[in-house]
Formats: sequence, structure tokens, C-alpha cells
Amino acid sequence: MAANRRQFLQTCAGAGLALATPPGLLAMGGPPPAPPGRSIDRRAVIRRHNPDFSRFDPFSALSLGNGNFAFTADVTGLQTFAAECDQQFPLCTAAHWGWHTNPAPEGLHAEAFQYTDYDAHGRPVGYATNAKGQETLFHWLRQNPHRLHLGRLGLELTSLGGGTPQPSDLKHCHQALDLWTGLIESRFELDGQPVRVRTCCHPELDAIAVRVESPLLASGGLRVFLAFPFASPEVTMANWKVPGRHSTKLTPIGPNRARLLRQLDHDEYTVDLGWSAGSLAETAPHHFRIEGVTRTTLDLVCHFTPKPYDGPLPSFDPTQTASAAHWERFWTQGAALDLEGSTDPRALELERRVILSQYQTAIHCAGPLPSAETGLLFNSWYGKFHLEMHWWHSVHFAAWGRFPLFERSLAIYRRILPLAQATARRQGYRGARWPKMIGPDGLDAPSPVGPLLIWQQPHPIYYAELCYRERAGQETLEAWSDVVFETAEFMASYAVRDPERQQFRLGPPLKTVSENTDPLTAYNPAFELAYWRFGLRTAQAWRERLHLPRAPRWDEVLRGLAPLPVGDGLYLLQEGMADTYAKWNWEHPALLGAFGMQPGDGVDPATMRRSVRKAMEVWQWERAWGWDFPMAAMAAARSGEPELAVAALSVAAAKNRYLPNGHNFQRGALSAYLPGNGGLLSAVAMMAGGWTNGPQTQAPGFPADGKWSVRSEGFRKWL
Repeated sequence: MAANRRQFLQTCAGAGLALATPPGLLAMGGPPPAPPGRSIDRRAVIRRHNPDFSRFDPFSALSLGNGNFAFTADVTGLQTFAAECDQQFPLCTAAHWGWHTNPAPEGLHAEAFQYTDYDAHGRPVGYATNAKGQETLFHWLRQNPHRLHLGRLGLELTSLGGGTPQPSDLKHCHQALDLWTGLIESRFELDGQPVRVRTCCHPELDAIAVRVESPLLASGGLRVFLAFPFASPEVTMANWKVPGRHSTKLTPIGPNRARLLRQLDHDEYTVDLGWSAGSLAETAPHHFRIEGVTRTTLDLVCHFTPKPYDGPLPSFDPTQTASAAHWERFWTQGAALDLEGSTDPRALELERRVILSQYQTAIHCAGPLPSAETGLLFNSWYGKFHLEMHWWHSVHFAAWGRFPLFERSLAIYRRILPLAQATARRQGYRGARWPKMIGPDGLDAPSPVGPLLIWQQPHPIYYAELCYRERAGQETLEAWSDVVFETAEFMASYAVRDPERQQFRLGPPLKTVSENTDPLTAYNPAFELAYWRFGLRTAQAWRERLHLPRAPRWDEVLRGLAPLPVGDGLYLLQEGMADTYAKWNWEHPALLGAFGMQPGDGVDPATMRRSVRKAMEVWQWERAWGWDFPMAAMAAARSGEPELAVAALSVAAAKNRYLPNGHNFQRGALSAYLPGNGGLLSAVAMMAGGWTNGPQTQAPGFPADGKWSVRSEGFRKWL
């Protein structure tokens, strides 16, 4: 429901988010810098937001990981009550290398897929958008490959009466994640007996280490188990009902160490187990348990690998030590933000979101592949990743001074460049047309929407420019030149000259960022027009850096591209959409992204400032998505509206909710949404660290109203 500006700001101020600045603010924009010699006590800031729970709650599930691998646990510190979590927040074990492909249905071949022709200014262009008559092949291509659940590690609990306890049978629960060391400590009682579980992840091996302490170990009331499902493209990543479709081969490889070879169709991986007491037994197909423990302490290390691993398996103590060193390095390197001392009621919650978002994105968005919307938690869109979302998942690492974490996922663009070039050729364009929804194979999944999107096309140029800002020089230029030039070549080829207006236009057909209008009539969307300008301008700068002549076609399009659409002094989502703020004010307010997320090529700042104010008043924020709120905040900050920037991050809407574990909730089947976390970090980095050609003041995106105390270190200015 829309509200006027005053009502909107009042609602946000009481919504439970808070930011701050001490008395004596500078007169023009932002809190004063911290006094000399007062560096941020990073450990104190981080630890005041350690997740701490006292009951079973699926939305309090905690993850451990290293960027390549993640393990998500319930209140026991393991995946004991996975079935009870499946409908709300599935507990999975996943890795960037962990994928499965169902064999293609008999007689079906990907090469036989039929593309649907769209009229692109007088010529047919084929897009993979229609399932009619090829439903089986269409859905097989969408669902494969898919991420798989590598194995469930949990406690097998038995009550005194011999029954299986439910979560409610656990008493005096207390669980905490120490963000500074990456250690989950879980305590509870069962039948009056104490249980303590400590869990951590190795920073270099895809291994979980566990120490269980309880009298129930020796009495047989508690055992540790490891179970394996078949793969599934569904949210849970797992199919437990078809034990005959996969195999698990147990091989002892030394005292208290065993290897499990997993085979699922043509995909396989291995799991190495090491334990301190008892013996490993297979108690059911794909179900293994540590038995015969006569002590009150059991250590276990579970290491997952795509291929057999012959190195030493670390025990619990060295894994915990390595984890602590890893996370201390993470928190002490890069930027930091401290909002302590703020009196604005939104500050403490904002700081919590920022801290937990750093932790979650370090686990789920800093791997060798772009992140899925739900990272390595559970499947969304079959576990595939969306290249238009790559920006929202990962660009913040560069602004927070953690460039290597951003750079890890960039190699895919060079790897799939031939596929992108082939797509452009098939459609009659030059250069490389980047896909939307892919797995590690780089093949674009068919979809009624995805193949028609274009806003991901300039992304690789943006990423290349960030790489050049980090390491200006010939090596960077040569490493990225093919990607930059082929991307620009497609962009110039895609734009079509309108002979009546003597302008270049984008579309139709196209799907805009908002995805809510007819691709047959959509043309000249504001976000895409600005981004086209940025991409072509930057690509020409790269040619000049390499002492190459400017590309004439790129300049022709750059000079002649249609202006961003305007109506009544406000930017419109797309040309001709005069009712942008009345009828189409739902889904993504993409027009704001042209000046915030982007540096604003072709944008008039005064028009954008009016547009930001209007959008904040009338947009249907209940129908927005998690990254829309930070996108609006970035536009507000760059437009000189810091109070609106904070208000945008504070909107009391369902999809701007952050769970106790720090994940951005969206809806029932999408209870985590990492573009929201990454977007939040991007917005806060801009608000705290500033942007190129922006105000030269401390924290220019935060209000200078005396309620904000913003201390920051190490931020890089935004483009």
C-alpha cells in the first residue's frame, strides 16, 4: 500500500532498524570522522551480533563454510532435525563442485530444442522461451544440472523409553555462533543428561569437524550418523525415497578412518571420515553410524571431495584452530563499520544485518562460481545461478576491500565466452550475448523470461573496470579485453536505429529488469539505456588504454542512443509508460538503479532526485524484492537524500525481513535470498565510503541529523 512521504518516513523510523551520528555533525552531509587514533574495535563490533538462540527454530539454522563448501545445522549443531526444517529452512551440505545431472529422457537431445521466433525490427530472432510441444525437454534442460545434498550429518537420539525425541524434548537449549572464530557451540539436555556439541568448518578443506560431549554417548542414548540421499532439483536438494538409484561404497583406510564412495548416475564424489572412538557401521542403505563409544567425548571429521583425497585428515582441534585464524583474518582485513553511539532507533538492527550479511556472503557468495540466490544453503531455481544477480551477490566485496573474494567468481566469463558468442551468432548479432540462468556448464536454461533479459549484458564490463581499479596495468587489460570488447560488440549490435527519430533504441523484444511487462512492446527501459551508455563508454576507454582506435560503431550508438524516458519531470521504467508510478509501481523500481548501482550515464541528477522521492512515496514495497531496498537506498544516497537512503533500508516489508540467522527472507519457499544481503552491503558501502565525484565528507549517505554515529574504515569509493 502506498503512503505519502511523511507517513513513509514515520513508518520506517519505527520499524526496528537503526543508524546513528554523534552531535556536532558537519553542516553538509554526513557524520564527522572518528577522532585520530580511535580505530574500530572490530572484535567487539562483530561479537555483539553473534547469533544466540535458546530454542529450536528452523529460521535460526546456522551455516558454516569456506566459500566453496557449506554445512547448515539446527539447534543441536548438526542436522539432527532436518525433516522438521525441510518446509521452512532446509538443512543441507553443499559445495560448488557438487552437481548432479539426471540422464536425458530416452530419445531426447538438447540439440533438438525448438526456439521461438520474435520479430526484432523486421527479422526473426529465436529465443528459448516456449515449452509447448517440447515440455519434457524444456523442463529437463531447466532442471539439469542441479546442486545436490552431499550428506546429512546428525545426532541419533534415543529417549529413556526407547522413543525418538522431538525438538520439544530438548531442554535448556542454548546455541551460539562465534562469528570471530567460526565455531558453533550447542548445549541442551535430554532426559536430564547434558549434551555439548561444537562444530566448525575447515577453511581449506571441505570438511566439518565435530566434538560431542555427553554421558549419553557411553550409554547409547546418543550416536552420530551420516546419511546420503539421492539428488533432487527440488528445494531440499535431496530425494530419500529411491535408495536403489545411487550407491555408497564403504572402504576402511586405516584405524578410525574410512572412505565412502558415492555414485549417482554419472556423477560421483567421496567422503572421508575420521573419528576418535567406536566403530563405523552401515545400519541401512546409505546410512552409517558411529557405534560402541564407551567414552563421554567423541570427535569426528567429515571431509567431502569431488575426487579421492590422499592427504592427512585433520582432527577437531587443528580444524578449530584453522577456522579461528581464517575468520579473524576475514574480519580484520577489509572495511569495517561501527554504529555504536547512534541514537536513531534503526541503527542497531542495521548493524546486525550488516555484520551477519558479511558472514553469510563470505560463505555463500565468495566461491569459484557465481552464487545461486540461496547460495549453498538449499536449492532455488535448481541451484543454478543467475548472471543478472551476480552483481548483487558479489560486487560489494570490492567496495569492502575484499577484492579477492569478488575475483574468485569472475573466471566463468572467460570460460563461457565461446558459448556467449555462439548465442549472439545464432541470433544474428555480433559479439557475445551473456546467458541468464546457468549451471557450471554455462548453458542458458530455457525460460519464458530469462532469455529475453538484457540487463546482465554490461555486467562483465563493470567487473572488468573494478579489476582495473584494483590492479591497473597491462596484465589486467589483456586478461579482460576479449570479454569487454565482445560484450560491447553485442551491445552495439543489439541497438537498432529508429529512422524516424534518428536514434538508437533497445527492444523490442526484451524483458526489462522488472520482468512485468510484455516483451513484444517493451522498449527503451531507463535502467538498460543508462547501463548501455556506461558499458560502451567504458569499453571505449579500454580500447584507448590499450592504444587501440575507438570503435566507430560503438561511438555511433553511444552518441545516438535514445535518452532515458521522462514523464512529468520523473524518470519512467520504460518509454511510453506514463503510468509508471500509478500502475507499474511494483516489482523492481529499476529506474532508480541508473543512478546508484550505476554511476548515472545519461541521468539528470535533479530528475532522478525527484524520481527517488516519488518512488519512495508510492512504490508498492510489499511487492518488491530484497535487493530493491538497497537499490533505492543507493539512488537516494547519490541523489543527496540520505534520510531516504536509510528509510529505504528500513522499509517494514515482508521481503525486507532479516531472520535471526541474518538471511533475507522472501517467501515460504525462498526463506533466504542472498541478493538482499549483498545489496545491503553494497548500499552501506556507498553510504559510508562515498562514491566517485561524490561529496568529500564522512559517510555522505547517512543523515547529518545528530542521531548517527558512523565510524568506518577501509571502504573503497563506489564507481
